[in-house]
Formats: sequence, structure tokens, C-alpha cells
Amino acid sequence: MASRVVGFMRQRTMNHYFGGHSDAADAFYAAFKIPNLLQNLFGEGALSGSFIPVYARLLEGSDQEQASAVANTVLSLLTLITSLLVLLGILFAPLFIDFIAPGFEGEKRTLTIELVRVLFPGAGILVISAWCLGVLNCHRKFLLSYSAPVLWNLCIIVAVVVGAQSDDLHLLAHYTAWGAVIGGIAQVIIQIPSILKVHLHIRPQLLRNNIHVRTILKNFIPTAAVRGVAQISAYIDQIIASLLPTGAITGLTNAQLIYTLPVSLFGMSISAAALPELSRLGDGAVEIINQRLEQNLRYLRFSIIPSVVGFLLLGDVIIGGVYQTGAFSRSDVVFVWAILCGSSIGLIAGTTGRLFASTFYALKDPRTPLFCAMVRVLSAGAAGYYASMFGPGLFGLSSRWGVVGLTAASGCAGWVECWLLERALRKRLAVTIRIEGRFLITLWVSALVSGGVCFFAKSLIGDMLHPFFAAALLFPVFVGLFLFMTYAAGVPECSENLKRIFRKLRPRSR
Repeated sequence: MASRVVGFMRQRTMNHYFGGHSDAADAFYAAFKIPNLLQNLFGEGALSGSFIPVYARLLEGSDQEQASAVANTVLSLLTLITSLLVLLGILFAPLFIDFIAPGFEGEKRTLTIELVRVLFPGAGILVISAWCLGVLNCHRKFLLSYSAPVLWNLCIIVAVVVGAQSDDLHLLAHYTAWGAVIGGIAQVIIQIPSILKVHLHIRPQLLRNNIHVRTILKNFIPTAAVRGVAQISAYIDQIIASLLPTGAITGLTNAQLIYTLPVSLFGMSISAAALPELSRLGDGAVEIINQRLEQNLRYLRFSIIPSVVGFLLLGDVIIGGVYQTGAFSRSDVVFVWAILCGSSIGLIAGTTGRLFASTFYALKDPRTPLFCAMVRVLSAGAAGYYASMFGPGLFGLSSRWGVVGLTAASGCAGWVECWLLERALRKRLAVTIRIEGRFLITLWVSALVSGGVCFFAKSLIGDMLHPFFAAALLFPVFVGLFLFMTYAAGVPECSENLKRIFRKLRPRSR
């Protein structure tokens, strides 16, 4: 939550100075996507599926010395490979731009190339941060590694404010890129003390003919391929968006930041916490795995269903409260809201699919998620292209609105991937994943009633309140009504979460 809140502050600051329709903003967001491929391929995703299951199993067996040696070997290999890829990324940046953003020309293309060359080293540093996260997660330490991005966001905010002293948006984009690099360094440094406490010594090391390292490398390639396929999907979206008028990429980026809030808070957090624990089990622990899957799925539904309703009914309130400032106007808010509604179609499927994929990673089977991800990419790419290129014309809209069809197509493809993963999981473990119909109906009714009340209140408020204050008023009301209704209906996930919160807030006796 902390990293996401500061992330919204970062994006609000950037939107205040860049606006929603500038070449500099499109160039920065496109440039940021390219080195981000390096972070996603070799960072959290690949390490989660290959390194964490092996490292967690070694720790479970109390083989601390062997676990440390394996972790050092993985760190050494990551450093070596990412350093080489960073160098190649800097040298061949123009080729990346021609492939990722073929619609960029002139100064916009030149600026994007310059920003890519600044951002690539920062992405390499964030890969090391992902290794720190993997080590700490296996030691059941989650808070520091997931709050470390706060520093990264703060560095970018400071860089934007300093760069905004000039009216040159191109110079501001350069300042922002350097702020991201400095923030990545700070994100790694803050985790080092905790790593030293649990990992003993960090030193260059390469284990040869080690069965654990071979297992990691064997699973790393298909796991990285899964992340690569997911990134290909994001890049396909960006390629298509680059063919649309100016503002499409910026709008897509702003909507994705809002969309990924529940994905990160609930989908990723539940999956990240479940992976080390499931890795300590095996294929034989079917009943325990089934029990934990059902429990995690109930928590996901409890969190994601109101998120979907909130985005659809109150998305403009949320976006206006976060982004509407300076050069970012009300029309930009409506545009981003439409994109967010398209993305919301696949929100439940996307978070559920993450949990299923983590289960396969824990079972050391990254190939099944790879196949399912490839199906999703192919279907999303084909449907997204036609929806974005030809959809607006069917409704008499500007081609700029094609990005809404793009996100809607990706959301529908997410359901295909989720269904394939669940089907494979049932076949692999003969699990019987069931969620009570009464539980789901209670969640949907509570979310729709709460959202409907706030939607009506939104129409009454109109323009009387500043967007920030309207969001500060309506969003807590929506959450409060939902919690009240689910608590009154006896939903155990609600009462358990409230008890945890109150227990954390209650002062401890000395």
C-alpha cells in the first residue's frame, strides 16, 4: 500500500507537469517500457518461479550453508547476464524503438532513444533488488522488500520537481529518467542490511555441477519465457497504441497504474506469500494445497470484486482525485476512466491466474503457465488490433478511443488464460476448487449496492468539490459500506481482516 500510494504521488506529479497529451510524456512512458523488459524477464517473475522454490526448500531442510551458496551463485549469474544485456540495450536502443514504437518519428523518436539509454542501467539495478526480495521472502520477511519501491518513487518525484524548474519538457523527461536510476540504487541499498542478517555473506560465487543450481537454471528459462510472453503482450499493446494519436500511450500508462493497485495489493501479495509456503510442500500434499488455494481464492474474491465495481462506477472519481491537476484536465480523466473500464474486464481473471501460476511454480512446473500465457498473448494481440483499429469507427468515435478496445480485448484474453490454468491444475493435482455461490452473491450485491449509493452521491456533488476532496469523501464511504454489509452478512474474510487490523492498531502492554 505504501509503495502504491507514493506511486500515485509520483504519477500525479508527472501528470501535473507533463499533462496527458505531450510527446515528452509518450516518449518517457514508451522508453520506460523497453528496459522494464529486462527487469521483468530476470527480476521478480523469473526468480519467483525458479529461485524461490529451490531456496525455500533448502531453508526448510536447515541447510543454511548450501542455501547461501546457491543464492550467491544466482546473484553472480544475474549480475553477469544483466550487465551484458544493459550494454547491448544501450548500444542498440534505436532498433528497440523502431520495433516497440514504430509510430514515433522525428524529435519524439530521438528523445525516446536518449531516455532508453539512461533507463537501461536502472533496470539492471532493479534486477538485483528483485534478488533481494526473493531471499527475504523465503525468510518470511515481506515488509521491507515490498516497501523499498517507496524510495524509488520518491527519487523520481524529486527529479520531476527539480526538472520542472525549466519549461523544456524534453529536459524534464531526462531528469525523470535519471531519478528512476538513482531510485533503483537506493532501493537495493536499503535492503542490504536485512540480507546480511539472513544470508550471512554476499560474495561472488559460481557453483559447478550443483543439482540445486541446475534445477534453478532449468526452470529459469521457461519461467523467464512466461514473463517474456507477458511482456510481449504489453509491448503489443504499446505498438498498437503508438499507431494511435498522441495521448494513447500516456492514457494507457495512467490507467494501468490504477488497475495494478488491486493486482499488487491483493493478487501479487497473496501469490507472493503463498509461493514459498507451497514450495515447502509437494505433489503429495493435495489436500493442503487445495485448502490453501480455496482460502486464497476467497480472499482474492473478497478484495477484487469491490475493486471491479469501484473502477466501473467510481473510476472517474478515483482518477480525478489522483491525477487531475495542472495540465491534466477533466477530459483526460474521462479518457483514462474509459481505458480503466476496459481493463477491469480481466481483473478477476488476472489476479486468479497469478495465484494458479504461482502454484505451478511451487510444483516446479513453469511450462504449463508458459503455454497458457502464449494462448493469451495470441488471442489478445489479434482481438486487440481489430478492436483498436476498427472499433472506434463502428461507434463514430475518434481513433484515439481505440485504446479502450485494446484493454478490453486483453481483459477477455485473461479469462481464457485463467480457465486454461485452472483446468490444468485440476488435472495435475485432482484438486476440487470450489467457492460457495452464496459467498460470491453476497460480495457482488454488497459491492453493487455500495457502488450505487456512491454513484448517486457523485451525481449530486457534481463540480461542487475539488476532485481530490470528492475522492477523499466517496471512496472511504464505498469501502465502509462494503465492509459493513459483508460483516453484517457474516462473511468470515471481513471479520477476520477487521480483527487483524484492530489487533495491529491496539497498543501493546509493556
